[in-house]
Amino acid sequence: MSASFSLRVGVSACLLVLSACTLGPDFQRPASAPAIASFAAAAAQPGAAVPSQPVEQAIDPSWWTLFQDPALVELERDAIAANLDLQAAAVRVAQSRAALQVSGAALLPRVDAGASYARQRASSKGTNALSGATDQHAFSLSQAGFDASWELDLWGRARRLQEASAAQVDAAGYDAAAMRVSLTAEVARVYLELRGVQNDVRVARSNSELAAKSLHVAERRRAQGVATEFDTSVARAQLASFEAAIPELEQRGAALGNALALLLAKPPRALDAQLASAAELPGLPARVPVGLPSELARRRPDILRAEAQLHAATAQIGAAQADFYPSISLSGSVGAQALAFSQLGDWGARQFAIGPALHLPIFEGGRLKGNLALTEARQQEAAISYQKTVLGAWHEVDNALSAYRRVQGRAAQLDVAVLENRRALTHAERRYAQGAADYLTVLVTQQRLLDSENAASRGRTDTALAMVALYKALGGGWESDAP
Repeated sequence: MSASFSLRVGVSACLLVLSACTLGPDFQRPASAPAIASFAAAAAQPGAAVPSQPVEQAIDPSWWTLFQDPALVELERDAIAANLDLQAAAVRVAQSRAALQVSGAALLPRVDAGASYARQRASSKGTNALSGATDQHAFSLSQAGFDASWELDLWGRARRLQEASAAQVDAAGYDAAAMRVSLTAEVARVYLELRGVQNDVRVARSNSELAAKSLHVAERRRAQGVATEFDTSVARAQLASFEAAIPELEQRGAALGNALALLLAKPPRALDAQLASAAELPGLPARVPVGLPSELARRRPDILRAEAQLHAATAQIGAAQADFYPSISLSGSVGAQALAFSQLGDWGARQFAIGPALHLPIFEGGRLKGNLALTEARQQEAAISYQKTVLGAWHEVDNALSAYRRVQGRAAQLDVAVLENRRALTHAERRYAQGAADYLTVLVTQQRLLDSENAASRGRTDTALAMVALYKALGGGWESDAP
């Protein structure tokens, strides 16, 4: 074995060992202990039992099906397929995947092919005149060949950049998932608000009918000489007030219908025919699966996105550290050059060049140190952002669990108030018709009934919206395949 061969083998072995070296810290998934030991315990509060209870069971990604409302299920399906924000998020995922492909190219050799032809003549008044050559003839030069170059990833710079790009792909995917969670919750929220407004319209019309009956009674008693003009005037004012509330509620309903159409990427009024028939507000399921506290960090896409961004920032540190070390590039070319195009294929026209190139940074004016400090600061910021995201998620879940129970208790009491106010109005109207009470008593009781019915209608809507907020806080609405 010759000495030169042994040297080449030794150099190759050293390059292989160096190429396996990767600078910078390896990413470690942050530990995030559950801030809530049990969702069921967090939801349990002193007071009467509520009809819909959170249970620690697996969450169905299509949680809105628990409302058992076919119209809502159809709207959710159409929104996932057509929403423009969701489509834009999918395009951003495609962009990040393309960026990953670009970063991965740095690990592979680059090969180019080229060919050229030039007709040229040197100047007799230029540098050639120094040699005494004054008669310069024009000539043709033809060239063709291949060039190849490969920068050895000795310190893992390219691998770290590819790792960062892969983490950004994950971050973009989780961003799209977070968009889907928000979209499904928003569709459910607007739909339930719409059904609540439609119920408010029914309540307002029912109260208008009661006011019209009271006006009829007041006018009849006035005709009989047992009531005054005051009674009929107040009754007409009450009826007008009830009827005046209806157009405002209908306008709110129209705005909510348009909001749903926008979420589904449809023009205004596109859903009017589909949603025109007022449906009852869907009820709550008896059991609401909320998963386990230990699963929250793996289910909420905003936490996973923050983790992926932290991963990318950590990998960038290794790339910045690698800039301090020498880089070696291997380059070569092979081809042919001839004065006549027909001679390019001759054996004597061949040419080649091959060899390594070394780049060693000596003075960069503080650029490399500044870049490293910048990447380290960005990594620290990403770590803080991750902690903030996790902490915020636990606060949202705890608030949502608490609200879900409390709004149910409030809604139950408001229903009792409606029942008692309706009884009171019946009694007041009977006493007024018998001449045992004045009309002011009827008026006050009617207003109380209206207020309690509006509050009860809002309470039923709030309970449904609380369930939507709970599933949004839990990260429901997408299928997580994270380990």
